[in-house]
Amino acid sequence: MAYVEQFGNAYAEGYGDGDGAVAVHSPADEQKYLVAYAPLVKRIVRQLNSQVAGAIDRDDMEQIGLMGLLEALRRYGTPDETFGSYASLRIRGAILDELRRQDWRPRAVRQQSHKLRDGVRALTRKLGREPSDQEIMTGLGLTTDQLQAYQLDENAELIASFDEVLQESVGQDSTPGPEEQLMVRRSLEQALRSLDEREQRVVQMYYEFELSYKEIAAVLDLTDARVCQLNKAALNKMKAVLQAA
Repeated sequence: MAYVEQFGNAYAEGYGDGDGAVAVHSPADEQKYLVAYAPLVKRIVRQLNSQVAGAIDRDDMEQIGLMGLLEALRRYGTPDETFGSYASLRIRGAILDELRRQDWRPRAVRQQSHKLRDGVRALTRKLGREPSDQEIMTGLGLTTDQLQAYQLDENAELIASFDEVLQESVGQDSTPGPEEQLMVRRSLEQALRSLDEREQRVVQMYYEFELSYKEIAAVLDLTDARVCQLNKAALNKMKAVLQAA
């Protein structure tokens, strides 16, 4: 649990430069900071790219991410130890916004996803609990690959939705003062504490360390599908807590 406060602090304290003004850097300083934080953009792009099935070219995603990084620099001011957490949310948000703008899931894929979601809900009602992967595959006639594709699709939507809640929590256009920062930090810490230990580790590795599902699965000795399940459960819990705060 030690990292819970650290994780909450990083997100809550990293938002803004203290007075709500747009920070101004010289072109040379902007270039220096963009180069310094470019690896962060690459990590986030690699992480998201594994979940959106090449909907946007990777180079294009990196360019969009760099624009998000530049916006973060201009809003934040001089980067410090919490800037990385702030920038991560802005970078991820810029890429997800572009994915939504391009309607990255074809109509047929969306319809299939809705159909499978309804099937899983019906199976949940029938069993009176969350079905296992095997029960979903048997009940809905899915292969392992089809189930994993469905879970990745569901998680991509949920991550976008969760990031929107985070953006609302910290404010889109203004910099929160000390009281607002404290409230956001406490809300995030409360949301993190609503998770069990394994869910906390998944969220930490995904949001703090920007690991992909496959990398998280290797660390925790789980399948990619199980990491998807844990991430989905964790984000749903945290989203509910943040929205109620």
